[in-house]
Amino acid sequence: MHVRLLGTAAGGGFPQWNCNCANCWGVRFKTLQAQPRLQSCVAISADYIHWFLLNVSPDIRQQIDAFAPLMPPSDSRRGTNIAGILLTDADLDHVLGLLLLREGLHQTIYATSTVRHALTEGLKLSPALSQYCTVEWRKPSTKWTPLCYADHSPSGLLYAAFALPDKPPPYMRGQQTPTTGDRVGYRFIDETTGGRLVFMPGVGALNASIMQYLTPCDALLIDGTFWRENEMQVMVGNDSTASSMGHLPVGGPEGSLKAITSLPIKHKIYLHINNTNPMLVEDSPEHALVKAAGIEVGWDGMELTL
Repeated sequence: MHVRLLGTAAGGGFPQWNCNCANCWGVRFKTLQAQPRLQSCVAISADYIHWFLLNVSPDIRQQIDAFAPLMPPSDSRRGTNIAGILLTDADLDHVLGLLLLREGLHQTIYATSTVRHALTEGLKLSPALSQYCTVEWRKPSTKWTPLCYADHSPSGLLYAAFALPDKPPPYMRGQQTPTTGDRVGYRFIDETTGGRLVFMPGVGALNASIMQYLTPCDALLIDGTFWRENEMQVMVGNDSTASSMGHLPVGGPEGSLKAITSLPIKHKIYLHINNTNPMLVEDSPEHALVKAAGIEVGWDGMELTL
């Protein structure tokens, strides 16, 4: 299984267009040792030709241009090697790229019924897309199932979704109550190599039911949005907390770093990293703590083969 991190920042990217926090100022004017990042999106493939997107960010145009296998095939005037899209939730930074792919003839989208409802009734994205291309919605299986192309032929990958705690996106609050399916993670297995991947760019807690999915994998792509609970208040004066936004902080005694450090996983990688997170700064104490634990702070263009 081939894995390409197309973007590793949270919503707004890094630097965020309207932000002058210490991190954004520093990376914008090159006074910090840090790399700019596009918004979170991952591509996976069994053959390095046909690719599935895990979420689809508002930066998908730049991400396609930066990765040749996603560009139009050289033997056709138009086309795409994007075989399908798997959505973890209905958050804007994970779905707005669907509109940017509207020129395609067809989109195959895996999404839970609650995510599809939010995109159809709340964001009105589904009706808009249908005016430009055909869309096939597929409900993700919670059991190991072949991940298939648009024509239902197998890709060589198996997948299974699992529930993660969350609530509806802000544009659905008051219209839809929190329910199972607001957010999912995905597991993947390459049928040839046996390589195993777990993908969960948003997670508010690591309870026993979630942890059971993490140990038997070769690579874990996990939520690295915030370092601390009150990070938004400290960095930009916003009263929102990590937990109120559905994210488990990386640092602290209850953070994800402590929870995953001892897991016997070859590749443990943080992604969906907010512009305020100090671990983005490569000579910071927080970055050093992550590296010392044998974990990577993901970067755009990072590739794995499992």
